[in-house]
Amino acid sequence: MNSNPGPLFVPDVVYSGDFASFAEARACSTGYEEAVILERTRVALHKVVRGEAAYERDAMTFDKLELPVPLLDILFQAAAGNGGRLSVLDFGGSLGSTYFQCRNALNHLPGLEWSIVELPAHVACGQREFSNACLRFYETIEACLRERQPTVLLLSGVLPYLPDPWAFLQDVARHGFAWIILDRTPVIDGTRDRLTVETVSPRLYSASYPAWFFSRSRLAEQLPSGYEPVAQFDAIDRQLLDGVELTYQGFALRRRL
Repeated sequence: MNSNPGPLFVPDVVYSGDFASFAEARACSTGYEEAVILERTRVALHKVVRGEAAYERDAMTFDKLELPVPLLDILFQAAAGNGGRLSVLDFGGSLGSTYFQCRNALNHLPGLEWSIVELPAHVACGQREFSNACLRFYETIEACLRERQPTVLLLSGVLPYLPDPWAFLQDVARHGFAWIILDRTPVIDGTRDRLTVETVSPRLYSASYPAWFFSRSRLAEQLPSGYEPVAQFDAIDRQLLDGVELTYQGFALRRRL
């Protein structure tokens, strides 16, 4: 009798390696074709807009809506503290994946703004095909702040792909957002962060690139000063690392008054 039944699911990506630097991991990656990923995401989100799919994530469509309830709870708290108005800066938010997933749950708010900061090609596509009175696209945080005053910074599945994620977090916190939400964050046991290469299944698109897994014990040390963690929750992602199933985490940080 086999006492090891194997993983409970087959992931669409594989993580390998334990690299000493981002440059080393990047040298062991093939990179990715941004145009291919953008086009697949564009097509998938148009299906969502037309009502042919419930939502999109990572260029894949889903028939049944799965709401990120813990994330929504934090957004509702942020809105309640701002007179019912919610203004989100979604850094690395693609073409609006999280916005379109959550929009019906948020449409009762008296004021809703969703701003996405992304790569230039994504911004051009978003402005051309998905922008509306609520949803806007910008190439930089500063460009967004010139037009809007977001109170929530959403970093959903972004930190793992930055060369120096903790330096970025410290720098972006200087803008003084009332809330910072780290959603879809891979957390592991151990005393140090681990840098891997993520290889995407060819059935999605051909790509491999550096990806971080963050030490649970070190994470608290990396949070920006002036903010306090007020919530931690399980995110929607499940992946395998060294054959062990991981559930990604979410963290809500609120600026101290």
